[in-house]
Amino acid sequence: MSRTADSLPSTRQRRKEARPQELLDAALDLFVEKGFAATRSEEVAARAGVSKGTLYLYYPSKEELLKAVIRENISQEIAEGEDIVRGFDGPTAELLAHLMAEWWRRIGETRASGICKLIISEVRNFPDIAQFYLDEVVLPAERMIGGVVQRGIDRGEFRPVAVDDVVHALMAPMLFLMLHKHSMGACPNLDRRLDAPRVVAMQVDLVLNGLVPRTAPRGGPRKAKA
Repeated sequence: MSRTADSLPSTRQRRKEARPQELLDAALDLFVEKGFAATRSEEVAARAGVSKGTLYLYYPSKEELLKAVIRENISQEIAEGEDIVRGFDGPTAELLAHLMAEWWRRIGETRASGICKLIISEVRNFPDIAQFYLDEVVLPAERMIGGVVQRGIDRGEFRPVAVDDVVHALMAPMLFLMLHKHSMGACPNLDRRLDAPRVVAMQVDLVLNGLVPRTAPRGGPRKAKA
C-alpha cells in the first residue's frame, strides 16, 4: 500500500529531525576553523540557520555541543572499529593493518581529523572536555588497539611486548599526520604534502617487521670493514 500525502512527514518535520545533525556539522566546521574558545554559540546557530535559543534546546552549552561533536565523529567510529575486531578471523597482522588503514580513512581523511588538532591545541584550558575526551576517545582506542596486539601475542603471532608502548608507537604517527593536515598540509603554496595512507601502512610495517633484515645477526647488521 502506498503512503498517502497525509502520512508522509512534512517538510517542517523533516527539517526538525535533521536539525541536530546540521548543528553538529556547523559546530565542527567552526570549532576547527576558529578554535573552540573563539567560537560563539550564536555563530554555530547562524551557520546552521537557526536561532541561538533553538541551539540550546538541543545542546544546553557549548561544552555539551563539543561533546556531541566528538561522540558523533569519533566515538561512533571507535565502536564500529570494535565490531571489525570482533568479526575478524584472519591473521592478527592483517587485522592490525586493516584497522589502522580504516582509522585513517574514517577519521584522518575526514573533517573529524580537525577534532584531534582542536583537542591538542585547546584542551588544557577545558579540563572537563579533557576528561571527556580521555574517557570517550583515548581509552577506548587504546583498549581496541591494545586488544589486537594482545590477540597476536596470545596466538603466538607476535612476540611478547609491552602492549601499551606498542599502542603509543602506532597512534603517535596518526596524531602527527592529522596535525600536519591542519597545519603545513593546509598551506596551498607549500610542496609539503604527505601521502598519509602510505605513511600509515609504512608505520604498521615497521612495527610488524622493523628495519633490520630478518637474516641479520642479533644486534643489527654488521658494519663493513674499512
